[in-house]
Amino acid sequence: MATKERRLTGWHVLAIFVGAFGVIIGVNLALAYNAIATFPGLEVDNSYVASQTFDKRREAQEALGWTVETSHDAGHVVLAITDEKGYPVQPARLSAKIGRTTNVKDDHEPDFRFDGRAYVAEDALAPGYWNVWLNAEAFDGTLFQQRLELYVKE
Repeated sequence: MATKERRLTGWHVLAIFVGAFGVIIGVNLALAYNAIATFPGLEVDNSYVASQTFDKRREAQEALGWTVETSHDAGHVVLAITDEKGYPVQPARLSAKIGRTTNVKDDHEPDFRFDGRAYVAEDALAPGYWNVWLNAEAFDGTLFQQRLELYVKE
């Protein structure tokens, strides 16, 4: 039985060309949309203005001598703030936001309570890497800001 020979015409080449570029453009649009939709936003409104006081704020924060360690155990997040001598610190004001680096949908602010040694909040975090954005204020008005990394095991 004889088969009909198929020829590659200009219309076939055009269809292949448009189809290939259509797939490429479609994928790029999907990736661009997801990049914009999951972007957590700006850290500061104007980076130039923020940079003008950065060194002064950093020096004041370092003068406090505070060290912060984070941990997660048995469904609790622990923020241990200590001074230069290793004693627990209870700032005048403390707030912390916990979230993922790449997406804002998991961002939340747990209710931390001071237990005499550290700040503890009940929070059953999913396994993986988390960021803790800590904002505290010393009794003398010095602001303490730090981003901490927290790894939660399965």
